Amino acid sequence: MQLNQITLPVTDMAAAVDFYKVLGCQLIVDTPHYARFKAPENDTTLSLSLTEPGFSNGAVIYFESNDLDNQCQRLAQQGVAFKQQPTDQRYLWREAIIEDPSGNQIKLYHAAENRLNPPWAVTRIG
Repeated sequence: MQLNQITLPVTDMAAAVDFYKVLGCQLIVDTPHYARFKAPENDTTLSLSLTEPGFSNGAVIYFESNDLDNQCQRLAQQGVAFKQQPTDQRYLWREAIIEDPSGNQIKLYHAAENRLNPPWAVTRIG
């Protein structure tokens, strides 16, 4: 199986669509209650579903970048607010944290080989 799509709840579709365009996602479907994007660097898709205010979403979406610091600088220049600037983590990833206009948490990160093969991996991949 291949993971293809994640759907996030949003309370303001127009603001959410604009936000994900700034991240570099390519809009595929655009309706008042549903939008779908192609990820910036592969064929994975991300969709947005309009929901009522007050929802609670504990999911975290991750976007990996080989040029994380420059990507974050570009996003900041476009008005994206950061909850955490790029920071080296104890699990060997470099991460920044942002939220979309509906409060969905997004981590922008760079892990390279440590994503699938950290030093403590139970099974080596590839």
